Amino acid sequence: MKKLLLMTIITFLFISVCFSQSTVPSATVKNLSGTQINTNTFSNDGKPFIIDFWATWCKPCIEELKNIHELYEDWQNETGVKLYAISIDDSRNSKKVAPFVNGRQWKFEVMLDENSDFKRAMNVNNPPHTFLFNGKGELVWQHNGYAQGDENTLYDEIKKLMAKDSTSSENK
Repeated sequence: MKKLLLMTIITFLFISVCFSQSTVPSATVKNLSGTQINTNTFSNDGKPFIIDFWATWCKPCIEELKNIHELYEDWQNETGVKLYAISIDDSRNSKKVAPFVNGRQWKFEVMLDENSDFKRAMNVNNPPHTFLFNGKGELVWQHNGYAQGDENTLYDEIKKLMAKDSTSSENK
């Protein structure tokens, strides 16, 4: 009986670990040109990518993205990481997003989640909420909120992921 219980627990833990890394759920967002895009197509040619939920009315979001913008070109050159910044401004405010982004000359992908479908699918309660996915599209890290320096923590996670991926490919 004890062996059966132990085997059941081990099997459950194995299954939990195998399925614990979630992928990007399917929802429809728009790019700044108004083209609809399914979020389950988000990828980065086998390299990590970030999904960051934000809003024009969210001061910590703007601070976070401003600081990431200042580092983003270096991040891309060093790791190839890609950022999808998902605005959760509703349909009344979404017209402000493009001029807001263009005025700041952000170089990352900006999408509109006007109906909050993607926000709900990702279980985001409050922005900013940042998700890091590996090159296979599996969620490996997330963080809610923003404090000065959090962008450095995010980049440390990206570098850890890149080191892990390069070690994995060397062992093949």
